[in-house]
Amino acid sequence: MLTRRHIRIKVMQALYAFDGSDSDDFKKEEKFLSHSMEQMYDLYLMQLSLLIEVRNKAEDLLQKSKKKHLATEEEKNPNTKFIDNRLLLLLQNNQALKKQFDARKIDFWNLDFEYVDIILKAINESGIYRDYMASATSSFEQDRQFVHDIFTEVVAPNQKLYEYIEDKKLTWADDLPVVNTILQKLLRQVKYSDTDYYFTPDLYKDSDDRDFAFALFKKTLLNRFKYSEEISAKALNWDSGRIASLDLVLLQMAICEFLKFPSIPTKVTINEYLEIAKEYSTPKSSIFINGVLDKIVKEYDEKGMLNKIGRGLM
Repeated sequence: MLTRRHIRIKVMQALYAFDGSDSDDFKKEEKFLSHSMEQMYDLYLMQLSLLIEVRNKAEDLLQKSKKKHLATEEEKNPNTKFIDNRLLLLLQNNQALKKQFDARKIDFWNLDFEYVDIILKAINESGIYRDYMASATSSFEQDRQFVHDIFTEVVAPNQKLYEYIEDKKLTWADDLPVVNTILQKLLRQVKYSDTDYYFTPDLYKDSDDRDFAFALFKKTLLNRFKYSEEISAKALNWDSGRIASLDLVLLQMAICEFLKFPSIPTKVTINEYLEIAKEYSTPKSSIFINGVLDKIVKEYDEKGMLNKIGRGLM
C-alpha cells in the first residue's frame, strides 16, 4: 500500500515533530512513527467506508420515498443506477473489508452520519452524477469510472469532510493527500474479477519497506547534528536560521540515504526529496535542496564515500 515516497513522507513528519518537541525519548518517537503509519490505514478504511455508507444512505432514501402515501411516479419507480453501481456493491459486500472495519473499529459514520448526508448531497448536485444517471449504457467499466471520478472530484476535495478529518486525528490532515492518492489508484485499476483482498492490501509492500522506514528514521535522527554541519558548509550564502526547518529535515534524510543505504541510487534519493519538497515545503525549497545535494554528492563522490551497490546506482 505505502510506496517508498509515502514512507519518506511519514518519516519526514516524524522527524519534524521530534525536532519541534522538547522530547529526547527516541523510543517514544519511534512508537509515534509506527502509530502514525497504522493510523494511515485507519484513514484509508474510513474513506472507503464513507463510499459504502453514502451508497446505503441513497438506497434508504429511495426506499422511504417509495413508501410515501402520495408517492410520485418517479418516486415509485426511481432511477437505481447509483445504488446498483457494481463497484459500490463490491465494496459493500467485501468480507475482507468488513473484517478490517470490525478489527479496527471503523464505525465513524454511525455517530457522525451528518457527513454522509453532506457527501451524498454534494454527489447528487454534481455534473458527474447527472451525466452518469442519464446514461443509457451500463457496464462495470462505466461504474468504476464514475466512482473514481466522484471520489476524485467530489469526496476528496470536500472542505467540510477535510475539517472533520483534521479534527479527528493529529496526523490525518497531512496523511489525507497520500491516502486519497492510494485510493484513486485502487479505484481506477480495480477489476470485477479482483478478489476480496484487493481493497485490504498490506500496509507495507514487504518487510524491506518496513525496515527501511524505521532505519531511515533512526539513522537520520542519530546523525542529524553531523548532517546539519555538512548542510551549513554547503549553504554558505544562506543564514542557517533562514533555512526552513522542513528543508533541513529533508536534506538530513537525503544525506542519510547517500551514506547509510547503499542499494538506493543517489539520483533516486535526490528526485524523491525534490518532489516531496515541491509538495510540502516552500516554493523555492526544491531549488535550494537540489543545489545543496548536488554539492554534497560531488564531494562524496570525489572522496569515495558513496559506496553504492550494483550498477547504475550513482
